[in-house]
Amino acid sequence: MRRARTDDYQHTISGLLTKRADLFNEAETIRDRLAEIRNDIDAIDRTLTVLDYDGDLDAQMPRQKRQVLFGRGELTRQVLSILRTSRTPLTSRQIAQEIVSMSGMDARDRKTVSDLTKRVGKACRQYPDGTIRKATDAHGNVVWGVK
Repeated sequence: MRRARTDDYQHTISGLLTKRADLFNEAETIRDRLAEIRNDIDAIDRTLTVLDYDGDLDAQMPRQKRQVLFGRGELTRQVLSILRTSRTPLTSRQIAQEIVSMSGMDARDRKTVSDLTKRVGKACRQYPDGTIRKATDAHGNVVWGVK
């Protein structure tokens, strides 16, 4: 096996930084295009209103495929694992943020964190046998702990 010419990986680092910048630029372009599409949909909705369309616009929408983030029972197992290792009760958002960091999801994606927070709360409420206990903190927030 031939040795690399440099020991500090400068070429690799430079290439990875360039690729990272390209991906951020592509993400920005996609966000801009998504904003354009939403504006176009709003304009079409306003035009339909002007033309006295009185049907249900939401019923005309195609169903979107559900994004599967967790396998069967995986979310509940992660929630229990986090609560067992925590010394204090946690809010649904704190549990969700811990899952995001453990799973490698993008913590900056507010929609994902918000949706996951709702799922965590539901998983905690529906857990059988009272293993997970519900309480409120000093600010009135619901916190979860294990018995």
